[in-house]
Amino acid sequence: MAKRDYYEVLGVAKNASDEEIKKAYRKLAMKHHPDRNPDSKGAEDKFKEAKEAYEMLSDAQKREAYDRYGHAGVDPNVGAGGGFGGGGNFADAFGDIFGDIFGASARGGRSGPQVYRGADLRYNLEITLEQAANGFDTSIRVPTWDSCDTCHGSGAKPGTSPTTCTTCGGHGQVRMQQGFFSIQQTCPKCHGTGKISPEPCPTCSGAGRIKRNKTLEVKIPAGIDDGMRIRSSGNGEPGTNGGPPGDLYVEIHIKQHAVFQRDGDDLHCEMPISYATAALGGEIEVPTLGGKVSFTVPEGTQSGKTFRLRSKGIKGVRSGYPGDLFCHVVVETPVKLTDRQKDLLREFEQLTVEGGARHSPQSKSWKDKVKEFFE
Repeated sequence: MAKRDYYEVLGVAKNASDEEIKKAYRKLAMKHHPDRNPDSKGAEDKFKEAKEAYEMLSDAQKREAYDRYGHAGVDPNVGAGGGFGGGGNFADAFGDIFGDIFGASARGGRSGPQVYRGADLRYNLEITLEQAANGFDTSIRVPTWDSCDTCHGSGAKPGTSPTTCTTCGGHGQVRMQQGFFSIQQTCPKCHGTGKISPEPCPTCSGAGRIKRNKTLEVKIPAGIDDGMRIRSSGNGEPGTNGGPPGDLYVEIHIKQHAVFQRDGDDLHCEMPISYATAALGGEIEVPTLGGKVSFTVPEGTQSGKTFRLRSKGIKGVRSGYPGDLFCHVVVETPVKLTDRQKDLLREFEQLTVEGGARHSPQSKSWKDKVKEFFE
């Protein structure tokens, strides 16, 4: 199979700079590296192809030969370009890739305690539907780590001092051999700090910090929905060895409402009405988050009918206008009737039957369908 153009493999123009070529190779190597795709033969082939392209284009002489003569200019069997050498540029780029995959400690030539960003934290906040619709300010208490007052963050017992870790020599890293590669990893004894405390602080047990609670003010925006998160930057766990702290994410959970169900910016509710109101029509009151509103139920309203009240829903965080309120009619069957009420209903039923299908069009239609089915 004919080889693809090296520039095409890396996805760069022929006048691309060395830095652009290196950046393109790093991106492809990260994506197709065999360690990230252990079961993919296709990824391995693409990784090798990108590697070969970078070897040629990162070497000024080989790139010039390739630009003039194509693949023949760098084919060792032809003799025009010198073959595969793997110059210093390739080693540098591959070292960066390898470090990105296995962590910063895998990069050779870098020593000293490693700096790590603190972990992000999540706080679950339960609020009401009304609070979600209108927004509000609240205070939350979250755990935090402060410098130990006894040892002032050193981790050593007062009167003593931390000493250099004998395992890593104060570098915070130890080197280990894996096949062809020599990899550095965080020292298991000092955990990357490069220091150990022979006599740990009794207050913090040598950690140099103690756990406390702190109060944060959080602004909940109007229209927030269930599952949304608010980020409080820098209020997560503190970093290691002077690294930046993580973030705190306040995740919103909306309590079940007694009347409304939310669907995005729209609200839904069931609206029980009496048998007489459904048959004769009339004005009823419907609750909304902004108060009661009245509207007229038309004569002959059936159970399951839905009425839409525009702009009576919730204005979402990213919405330009409020959603709607959908009222679903439920015709309530009367219960615990008196003898007089029962007599009146029987009389009414008799008159309805005598009136024919004009009083019960749905029942007539259903009976016709059943009759047609059995015939």
